[in-house]
Amino acid sequence: MWHDVRALNATASTLLAATLLAGIASGVWWLSQRPMFTLREVRIESLYKIDLKHVNELTVRNSVLGKIRGNFFTTDLEQVRTTFEAVPWVRRATVRREWPNGLIVEVEEHEALGTWGEGRLLSVKGDVFTANIAEADDDHELPAFVGPAGSEKDVLARFSELRSWFAPVKLVPQELALSSRYAWTVKLDNGMSVELGREQDKNTVKARVQRLVGVYPQLVARLQEGRIDTIDMRYPNGLALSSAALTVPTDATKPVKAAAKKKTKTPTNKPTKQI
Repeated sequence: MWHDVRALNATASTLLAATLLAGIASGVWWLSQRPMFTLREVRIESLYKIDLKHVNELTVRNSVLGKIRGNFFTTDLEQVRTTFEAVPWVRRATVRREWPNGLIVEVEEHEALGTWGEGRLLSVKGDVFTANIAEADDDHELPAFVGPAGSEKDVLARFSELRSWFAPVKLVPQELALSSRYAWTVKLDNGMSVELGREQDKNTVKARVQRLVGVYPQLVARLQEGRIDTIDMRYPNGLALSSAALTVPTDATKPVKAAAKKKTKTPTNKPTKQI
C-alpha cells in the first residue's frame, strides 16, 4: 500500500475531506450556540387573520415560553405546536421560525356551539374540548348536547337538521340527547321534550318530526290551559303526549279533559306498539 501512490492520494483526500467536514460542523455548532440565536420573541397570530376572542396572547405566551427548549436552530417545532394546542380554546396551531431569534405561532380558536355532557364544550366543527364555559356563555346562549363517545359530529349534524325541520312552527331546539341505544330526544325552546326514537332508516327521524310539525298547530289550538310537557313520536300512526292540564278531543265536538300529568295518546289510526 505504501508504494501505491494512487491509494495514498485517495486516502489523504478522504482524510482531508473528513477533517474539513468536521471543522465545518464544529463551526456551525459553535455559531448556532451564540446568544444572538436565543429565542427572544414568540409572536401569536390568528391563523385566519381574524381577532382572537378567547386566546389571550400575553397569558398564553407566558404560560408556554417556559416549556420551549432550545434556540432558533434547535427548538423542536412539533413540540412547540403540541404545547400550544394543549392551551384552552386552541383548536390548531402552526409554528415557523423567524430569523434570527423568533417564532411565529398561528392559532385557530375553537368556536363553541354548546355544552357537551358535564363541563365540556362542543364546537361548531364537532370537536369536544375543555375550556371555561362562562367564557362561552358570553358569546351566546349555549344549547346542551349529550351523546356516546364518538357521536359528536352525528349530534352536530342532527342538531342542524332539527333546527331546519322545526322552523315552520317557529320552535328552536335547545337540548339534544343521543342515548347509548342511539335514540334521539330533543327539547325545544317552549319547554317541550320530544321523543324521536332510533333511526330505522335515513328518513325515520325526519318523518316523525314532519308529522309532529303537521299536527302541532292543532295541538296548540286545542290546548285549553298549561303547556305540553312531553310528546312521544315513536308511534307509527299517532303520538302520545303529557301535560299538567290538557284538553284532547275524541272528536270535533266532544272535548275530554285529561287528568293532570296523565299521558294521552292521540292516534291518527289505532296506535301500535312503540318502536
